[in-house]
Amino acid sequence: MLLSLIAIISCSQQVNGQQLNDKLLNRPYADLRQWHLGFSVGLHTQDIRFTHNGYITPEGESWFMELPSFQPGFNVSGLFDMRLSDHFNLRFSPGLYFGNRNVVFKEANTGDEVKQNLKSTYLMFPIDIKFSALRYRNLRPYVTAGIMPALNLTRKSGEYIKLKSSDFYLTCGFGCDLYLPYFKLIPEVKFCFGLIDVVDHKRPDLTDDPAKQKFTQSLKKAVSSMVVFSFYFE
Repeated sequence: MLLSLIAIISCSQQVNGQQLNDKLLNRPYADLRQWHLGFSVGLHTQDIRFTHNGYITPEGESWFMELPSFQPGFNVSGLFDMRLSDHFNLRFSPGLYFGNRNVVFKEANTGDEVKQNLKSTYLMFPIDIKFSALRYRNLRPYVTAGIMPALNLTRKSGEYIKLKSSDFYLTCGFGCDLYLPYFKLIPEVKFCFGLIDVVDHKRPDLTDDPAKQKFTQSLKKAVSSMVVFSFYFE
């Protein structure tokens, strides 16, 4: 009888302790769900690295390009998250990225400058593997790695240089799940490294203005990169 009473008291204390722990944790069972939906908003900067080929025009001009400063852009995405295991998730977060890059063209001999504002709207399709650490109270840090195909929705004819209609990135990043009473707030930083040449070297649109072709002819390739800071709501 005494042993039975001790066992009942012990079980009661364990249950009360578990209930107290559940009260201290926001959304304690959220990570056990198979699917998670959400959205994100954020800012990003777009960079582009030019590789020149040493082309010299018949007039003796040698042009090179640079991106002297970064301009902030805006991005908004959806979120589809699938739980793979206790620590791994598969994420798909398609979204729109609005930005611009101010490119400066310089002539090596005279120092003459020409500028172009490369405005862009990209439709991105990031696919990431998310590896999360153990949850500590209402925090759970994580890292990500993945790929990100992209479609360029704003291509203008007649510009000095013209970008291709598609791009492809490798990505890595880190963030932290913040468990709030009614949802998860997830700040994240992601680094995106372009893998392909984004310059359109075939310019039939410049047939009536061949003088502009010297800028494209001076480029061997150009590769994009981005840094993205987002807030996910899940």
